[in-house]
Amino acid sequence: QQIAEKRLHTMSHICLTPLLIILLLSHSISAFTLITFDVDGTLVAGSGKKADASAHSRAFGVAVGQILAEDGQPTLPVAQVLPRRDYHGSTDGLILLRLAKATGLMKEEVSEERLHDMFQAMYEYITTLDDAEIADGIGILPGVIDTLTVLATMKDRVACGLVTGNVEGIARRKMKAVGIWDTDALTPASSQQKEWFGTEKFAFLGGFGSDYCSRNIDDAARNHLDRGEQIAIAVNRCRSLYPDKELTRVVHVGDAPSDVLAAKSLSERYATDESICVGCVGVATGSYGADELQELVGESVPGVWEPVILEEGLACESALFLEACGL
Repeated sequence: QQIAEKRLHTMSHICLTPLLIILLLSHSISAFTLITFDVDGTLVAGSGKKADASAHSRAFGVAVGQILAEDGQPTLPVAQVLPRRDYHGSTDGLILLRLAKATGLMKEEVSEERLHDMFQAMYEYITTLDDAEIADGIGILPGVIDTLTVLATMKDRVACGLVTGNVEGIARRKMKAVGIWDTDALTPASSQQKEWFGTEKFAFLGGFGSDYCSRNIDDAARNHLDRGEQIAIAVNRCRSLYPDKELTRVVHVGDAPSDVLAAKSLSERYATDESICVGCVGVATGSYGADELQELVGESVPGVWEPVILEEGLACESALFLEACGL
């Protein structure tokens, strides 16, 4: 509505016919919001011993060993090799490279092609498991199903997807395994997304760890900068799905500093674009507290950067979550 009013104001010197006024105002109906969700620590349990031993966690060692080790045997688990800061809130690509380096298997710089071979090896390992095995250790967090069920009723003005460090095919299997796909909240995948054999019937919109990786494991800032690129990828894919609608708000929901900082970097990218506002809903349901996340968001800039921290995460009242998303 505000967008339409601004347009009418700027054209106030022109004599507008009633029909044109109606057309301008009705255009605001096509404005919509994209909400992107992180996975681990936001939608499902992403920390603790069970999560560290989950199928997804095991897939890292399998992939690194299969592609880089002479004997093809899995490496030690990520949680036994890397400090938590090097994998919690990071992306699958960066975690793979850090694991390879820490286990002495990265003799030289890993090419993008070899990295994608590891992504594929991770996914192929996951395809050998059934839903119960994939869901083991990553129980769905309180309030998630209820909130997504509400969002599923708002498809006329809200698109929902994932922005996660997960390999896309693994994210699809996880969402199906824990029941999130069944909420019908996730927007179908765009034609720009890769096909992952066996997941065609539950493919959804997003930006994933397998879509972008800087391969820079020496700069800690890449944890959030890589994720920022993945949000931008999701935005572009969303726009391609709805060419006749206007994306006016992007909200990223996540539990880690990298989620908050990634969304903030996106707001800086769009700072001069008055047609779009970037929001962030930081949820204290992972390894980081609300105070820590609040320190990172900085000052809110209305219409440009509008962050909110929810200590209870998606377990709060649905109305409160929707308000945090600007809905």
